[in-house]
Amino acid sequence: MNGTLTEDARETAVEDPRAIIAREPMRRAQVLAVALCVALNALDGFDVLSISFASPGIAAEWGIDRAVLGIVLSMELIGMAVGSVFIGALADRVGRRPVALGCLVVMATGMVLASTAGNVQTLSAYRLLTGLGIGGMLAATNAMTAEFSNARRRNLAVALMAAGYPVGAIVGGAIASRLLVGGSWRSVFVFGAVSTALFLPLVWFLVPETVAWIVQRRAAGALERVNAVLARLGHATVSALPAPSTDVPRARLAQLFAPGLARTTVLLTVGYFAHIVTFYFILKWIPKIVVDMGFAPSTAGGVLVWANVGGFTGALIFSLLTQRAGLRRLLIGALVLSAVMVAVFGRGQADLRQLALVAAIAGMCTNAAVVGFYAMLAQSFPTAVRAGGTGFVIGVGRGGAALGPILAGFLFKNGATLQTVALTMALGSVVAVVALVLLRYREQHVAA
Repeated sequence: MNGTLTEDARETAVEDPRAIIAREPMRRAQVLAVALCVALNALDGFDVLSISFASPGIAAEWGIDRAVLGIVLSMELIGMAVGSVFIGALADRVGRRPVALGCLVVMATGMVLASTAGNVQTLSAYRLLTGLGIGGMLAATNAMTAEFSNARRRNLAVALMAAGYPVGAIVGGAIASRLLVGGSWRSVFVFGAVSTALFLPLVWFLVPETVAWIVQRRAAGALERVNAVLARLGHATVSALPAPSTDVPRARLAQLFAPGLARTTVLLTVGYFAHIVTFYFILKWIPKIVVDMGFAPSTAGGVLVWANVGGFTGALIFSLLTQRAGLRRLLIGALVLSAVMVAVFGRGQADLRQLALVAAIAGMCTNAAVVGFYAMLAQSFPTAVRAGGTGFVIGVGRGGAALGPILAGFLFKNGATLQTVALTMALGSVVAVVALVLLRYREQHVAA
């Protein structure tokens, strides 16, 4: 039928519109909205890692040491932490769509300004601004993906959304490597700014507000807005909205620590924080480590691209496995493999080919675990606090993202070997395993 109901049938339908989205097959407009969320996360992937591609050139031009570079590498991650928590909560109040559009503006502005920076302090401030937009975008797109998907494909859709992150790094990294061969590190940020700006009209015209958010907020004209979105998505409309639930939490950060949610919030935050320390050690330090081994900056970017090829592969494999196995078991397995492969990466490799291979496998395992966390976040928080809950966990977790490069930088500066640094950073994934073992999580239905 594909949404081609008669007008009489549409008008007599009396059902919770969220149940229609959850039950019915996903229509073309829903798939397109989810695909754009994947693309937005890919954009985040490049924007975050643009500083990694540019870092060898920045260090050479300004003569800064590893400790200072580690701080510069972490500035947008600090911005992401703040953006995820506060802008994520804003997405629960004003809507997913306006927050996504606003974050695109902030990200494009930050990237343009970064290309003009003349010193470490100015560049750090601009990267902090960019991070605010990226953090808010992560929270908004995770919620949008979950709310545009039906129940059967929700884990898969959210996992694919998270898989967009390494895709952005792969495609953007390949382009950045070419830009660095004959140009300045500043060209990387110019490219990122243009790419980001191009998404503004796409989101404006192709991504509506989610039905779940409109029903939850119940502003004036909510029924008309819900029916307009349902019709646009190809589903039957409804004659009335369901009665508001009295036990649904309000869209406030404090509700994340109310009875029934506090344990979930704390354990997911601890687990994500710890693993992100491990994840960003790999992503942020690969280019500098490779250059210090005597290879050209453009070659170092290639190794980082391979790490993200592995990341995409891991995300894709994990996405498909969510249709067959329990989410928590898959995530714990990915975390164990992540710790092992980061330790293997720290042993050092004989040549560039072996280094790229190990980096790819490490990227596959670490990013598969990130994908698993995103899927678990989408399932663990109710609609009223989904973006805020996701944003809080991601935001605090980005503290781990900021801590990883800084900690590694100071360990290197104080004489620690690559093996010692890698073993230290791998412990984050081990802590995440412990947090998940303690988490009370009810597995969602897995399609046969």
